[in-house]
Amino acid sequence: MTTTPGFAERNWKQRSERDMVRRSLLVCVALAASAHFALAGEVLGEWARDDGKAKVRFAPCGGAVCGAITWLRDADAKGKVGQRVFFDMKPSGDNAWAGSAFNPEDGQNYTGRMTLAGDRLSTAGCVFGGLICKTVEWTWVR
Repeated sequence: MTTTPGFAERNWKQRSERDMVRRSLLVCVALAASAHFALAGEVLGEWARDDGKAKVRFAPCGGAVCGAITWLRDADAKGKVGQRVFFDMKPSGDNAWAGSAFNPEDGQNYTGRMTLAGDRLSTAGCVFGGLICKTVEWTWVR
């Protein structure tokens, strides 16, 4: 003989299922949000230019990543320590960001792109919709 669950038991099961669905949705939202920040987090920190001329620290700025000069080999360089040279860099794919770049040597703003591969970072300042770009290579310091 089988028994039919009573109202209280059915109500408890429905609430339990709803709670499980809500928790699953919250976990999915949290994972999606952390994936976005993980992309940005990989580039955060200090990077040394391969030619040894400068170091830049990337840090969060608003909902993006910005980079400011932290060290210059040549005290007479046109750039200054503390000067932002990468602005509004937002994820644009796997290990890639896009935003704006400032070149202190010529005083111009460019379309900026960054690509990360392990402890190596490539940055590019581009004009004419990306037809002409100047790329600089960086190594992660810390």
